[in-house]
Amino acid sequence: MKIINLLIVILLMGSFSCQQKKSVESPVAFISQETENAAIDVLKQKYPNMEERIERGVKHSASLWHEEDGTPAEFKTFCEAHFVADENERRTLFEKVSRNLEILNGHFNMISLELQEPLHLKYGEINPIDETFGGFDPSAHLQEDLYASKIAFEVALNFPFYSLTEKQERAPQWNRLDWAYARMGDVFTSRIPAHLKQEVSRVGSNSDVYISQYNIYAGNLVDEAGNRPFPEDMVLLSHWNLRDELKANYPLGNVGLKKQKMIYQVMQRIISQTIPEDVINNDDYQWNPYTNKVFSDGSEVTLDPEPNTRYQQIINNFRALKAMDVYTPLNTYIKRKFEGEMEISQPEVEALFVEFLESEVLKEVGALISERLGRPLEPFDVWYDGFKARSNINEDLLTAQTSKLYPDAAALDADLPNLLVKLGFSHKKAESLSDKITVDPARGSGHAWGAAMKGQQSHLRTRVPETGMNYKGYNIAIHEFGHNVEQTISLYDVDHYMLNGVPNTAFTEALAFIFQKRDLQLLGRSDQNPEQEALKTLDVLWSTYEIMGVSLLDMRVWKWLYAHPDATAAELKDATIALAEEIWNNYYAPVYGMKDEPVLAVYSHMVSYPLYLSAYAYGNIIEFQLEQHLAERDFAEEVQRIFRQGRLTPDQWMMEAVGSPIDVKPMLEAAKEALKKI
Repeated sequence: MKIINLLIVILLMGSFSCQQKKSVESPVAFISQETENAAIDVLKQKYPNMEERIERGVKHSASLWHEEDGTPAEFKTFCEAHFVADENERRTLFEKVSRNLEILNGHFNMISLELQEPLHLKYGEINPIDETFGGFDPSAHLQEDLYASKIAFEVALNFPFYSLTEKQERAPQWNRLDWAYARMGDVFTSRIPAHLKQEVSRVGSNSDVYISQYNIYAGNLVDEAGNRPFPEDMVLLSHWNLRDELKANYPLGNVGLKKQKMIYQVMQRIISQTIPEDVINNDDYQWNPYTNKVFSDGSEVTLDPEPNTRYQQIINNFRALKAMDVYTPLNTYIKRKFEGEMEISQPEVEALFVEFLESEVLKEVGALISERLGRPLEPFDVWYDGFKARSNINEDLLTAQTSKLYPDAAALDADLPNLLVKLGFSHKKAESLSDKITVDPARGSGHAWGAAMKGQQSHLRTRVPETGMNYKGYNIAIHEFGHNVEQTISLYDVDHYMLNGVPNTAFTEALAFIFQKRDLQLLGRSDQNPEQEALKTLDVLWSTYEIMGVSLLDMRVWKWLYAHPDATAAELKDATIALAEEIWNNYYAPVYGMKDEPVLAVYSHMVSYPLYLSAYAYGNIIEFQLEQHLAERDFAEEVQRIFRQGRLTPDQWMMEAVGSPIDVKPMLEAAKEALKKI
């Protein structure tokens, strides 16, 4: 999963795009309409052909100007002195500001990366001081300093802010420089106090540590007969490795089914917080997740359950992020995440997901899966993996291959150029991309951390056991490698720094999924099944089905929190489970034939990556459309062309990438055709 350094990228770059066609407003307007008009009139008299840019620039700057920045008269004088009318001079200003923002963004990114290394990498035991430094945001005061120095106002005055609606309307007429200027206009749109940014960083880091150490010692799980179905040394991080181990057991028939049912019991205990606290990240006990009994040296012992810590972490993040609301034009975190960061409204996202979840084709695919399994569907079959080519290959064989290839992180690092060549990249481009990516041994399941300035490395963090990289870890690593390739192309190959990146995290997830699906190809294995393409379509449909329900839950939990801001962890737990069951009953029970299942609430992202899950669901939609486009084209050339577009709005990016906007219908129609072929 990709780590998005929200405090640096979002709070520094301030990419909030209001839907409303009006200037961004501060909590308390200090500059009066009269002063605004006076400044505008003076500039219009000097530059009569620039009315729109003058009005936008002055109004936007006025909305950000506070009493401590100077008197109204000083504001008017500032506008007269710093408005740049000549377009050549404005281009020079743009390039200098871009260079300096890259320097600031890049170095703060590097500081955060290195401060958090003890939390993310295998640095031994995590001490309290590691968590304190990991939660420290070195850029917290930067935005305040840029306002105090008047740099922010000079940028806001000369590079007007455009709302999301306006960007979408003007997109067909804008050239690349217009887009870059518009993104410069997104840099300063709010003034959030530094202590609030610092608190978000601290709380987020604590949640990340909590999740990164949520290990279940699967080798210590026992059934009522005392059997231990999992290898003695198996340790599974929640929820990622629990899910992946569940997937891995599909080829094993009834033996695999017993393991899957046990894993699902573990998941239910985590969701309900009835899991004994001392079996988490601890191999001192044997635990029966069915009866919830715990044993030590053959004798039963009594342990306290986890005290709703999972839900308290969510509340901590909610309260820290909610405290920023009054200081931003998008006055809830939900709006900032969707309208600001994703540049699509939350109701629009939810409507798209519901359209998909209500499709009748899902019932047909569910019936096919039940037939292939030879049994009724179980709740954990949301992770059914039988459409993938690797599902017919014993995972032990795959692990034997990956552990030999990659005994440590350095071996994967050395092999990155070869992997890219296998995907069709030229040797020169493969070396160029790989030279900018570093592989690190991760403490958790792994993530990708992108560079924020040229000359800086992107980091691929992946978990590598002492016995070498197992197949699960390899599969995740290839996903993260896709992120790194996107991060590198969209930083180094874009024409303007202000356009670096992708429209939102769903687009980087799309390329990560595309890479991940080629993991067997990179191992030199192929599927000769004539139904291969149809199976791939059903596979992405089913995984989208699963993640859309989880994403819907994530959104509705945040809506519930805004409606109940003083909720306790116990109340949030009850609400989360109720919402999960409601979504299940509406969109999954018609396919599965059972009600009131809470499985959608198990995802760890809900705890440590607030409202991130929708990026995966959106990423699946985008991935499918990209895969259809790539099918008959040069893979490497098209990936480079598409991802060097940079940070346009989502639909404009898709139009230029594949010639059509984001839509679930292509996937649903393709699934109907795939069912006819199987």
